[in-house]
Amino acid sequence: MTQDEVETAAQGGGARWRIAMLVVMGLLGAAVLVALIVTLGHANRQRDRALELQAHSYDVMILARTLSGTIARSEASLGRYVISGDKQLGQLYFDEWLLAGTQIDRLDQITNDNPEQQPRVDRLRAAYDARGRELSLTALNTRYGKNGQALARYYQGRKAPTLIEINTTLDTLIARERALLDDRTAAALGSVERSSWVAGVLAIFGVLIVLGAILLGWFTIRAVGERATALADAELERERADELTTAVAAATAELRVQEAKLRQIQKMEAVGQLTGGIAHDFNNMLAVVLGGLELARRNLASDPASVRRHIDSATEGANRAAALTRRLLAFSREDSLKAETIDAAALVAGMSDLLDRTLGDAITVIVRDDAAGGCVRADRVQLENAVLNLAVNARDAMNGRGTLTVATGATTLAADQVGRCAAGDYVTIMVGDDGCGMAPDVAERVFEPFFTTKEVGKGTGLGLSQIFALVQQLHGEVGIVSAPGEGTTVTLYLPRAAELVALPLPTVPIAMVEPIAPTVPETLQILVVEDDPRVLAATTGALEEIGHNPIACDDPLAAPALLAANPGIGLIISDVLMPRQTGPEMIAALSPLYPHVAVLFVTGFAGEVNVAQFGGHEVMRKPFTLNGLERAVMTAMAAERRETNRPIAAE
Repeated sequence: MTQDEVETAAQGGGARWRIAMLVVMGLLGAAVLVALIVTLGHANRQRDRALELQAHSYDVMILARTLSGTIARSEASLGRYVISGDKQLGQLYFDEWLLAGTQIDRLDQITNDNPEQQPRVDRLRAAYDARGRELSLTALNTRYGKNGQALARYYQGRKAPTLIEINTTLDTLIARERALLDDRTAAALGSVERSSWVAGVLAIFGVLIVLGAILLGWFTIRAVGERATALADAELERERADELTTAVAAATAELRVQEAKLRQIQKMEAVGQLTGGIAHDFNNMLAVVLGGLELARRNLASDPASVRRHIDSATEGANRAAALTRRLLAFSREDSLKAETIDAAALVAGMSDLLDRTLGDAITVIVRDDAAGGCVRADRVQLENAVLNLAVNARDAMNGRGTLTVATGATTLAADQVGRCAAGDYVTIMVGDDGCGMAPDVAERVFEPFFTTKEVGKGTGLGLSQIFALVQQLHGEVGIVSAPGEGTTVTLYLPRAAELVALPLPTVPIAMVEPIAPTVPETLQILVVEDDPRVLAATTGALEEIGHNPIACDDPLAAPALLAANPGIGLIISDVLMPRQTGPEMIAALSPLYPHVAVLFVTGFAGEVNVAQFGGHEVMRKPFTLNGLERAVMTAMAAERRETNRPIAAE
């Protein structure tokens, strides 16, 4: 072999070696690049997770501070109500206090993922309930005109343990969330630092590889390295710019939403205060209108057909006005709930015509009963409104055309299987549609007050929050299943009550009790206590028309003297809310002196009066008809006779 051939072979071997080294270095460089990308991706994920947890902690702290401000505004409104006696301030206190309860429910929901915070939320809820009972006593004293007691109770309550417990619990909850935020931030920073250190080591190793490659192929390796570095830096800067843009857009949108909610709250407060005052006077006027119309129908003899036609039209209009008043009272939270045992399937079946008329011909309504006779304890009107509200929302989700399914069922749930429900038997009312459905982030917020996806002016965002509050009050839960394009199904889980059973009439030995007459005497002397002179005149006229002898009393403080002067009085008909003394207070003072006298309360604005304060006596709502008044008198007298003639067990 010649010298040239040896040199050529050596050069060829050196080239192959350099090529092999370039391949190895290229592979090592690729491995380093992959490790660097993985490290940077991990760092980005850690940063995103830290931002998410920080946002969650900020939400908890903001909500806690908002709750504290709501409670403070409610108590301040109560103080102004105690001093001024202005019912609008009393209603403002009541609305703010209800809003605080809803905020506690929301706080419970967003801290559900933190077992450490849940006991604090439970203590906060218990202190809120106890504080609510204390403030209710102060408000009740003010409503009944006992301003001295109310003022003393209010100032005493400012140092109550419950208020201290609420403030302490909120401070503890916020402090813990702030500490948790610091821990999460520190952990995220530590993870980023570790990722940065690993990235630095990999970068150094990559630089060494690049330097070694430069020795073998300077121009090629340098060009590839510079291009890769430029692309990586540009991508990182672009990601940071996108993140900053997204954060600014989200913050701007949230500010707009909060401004809209504040405006809506102010509107609803004004409407609630207005409806409560209108409903009170409107009910008294309706009592006069209905009573006068029925007296005229009984006494007028000329042209009876025309008179009866006009009177029937006026009576129908008055009844419609009475129904409107009941809705106003329910809206302003002044009409007390009437709990009763309700067959869920029968309630839904009875709403079929109402649903058809409300939803329109383009909606096909399917009603299904799988409840097997299951019953619940609830206010019938409120439960019907809840089902109707869900149906109307479903119609809007289907754009007025589709299939709506309303089904009742029965199920047994374990503890916390659905929300925070207790273990036991439940009756379900399911309302499902085949509409547009909702994204998960929207479905999580549908029960928040004032949250709505409808256009401005087409929804207040209160319907679903009121349904949630009603179900919570009944110790039930609400489940929702929805996905975009797959419709929405909302299920109400209500505790099952005892079924409606037709009880046999009780039998009493003849020797043990005297028989009770099924009707009242032909003429009964009745004391009518009413502060409104028009309602007093209408009521006494109605009693005279049905054959009784009424004695008018426009001041509850004058009732004892009238009872003493007329020993033949067998029944007291009394209004509930009167300026100088309430009806329950008057009866409580008179009952020990006149235990044989029956009592019938008449009211059109029970408000926050505790049902227990009626003492088990009959209650009739304004406005009332002559037939309704006659039935109420008979019922009150029969109840008094049953109490008086109760059999005594033989020794």
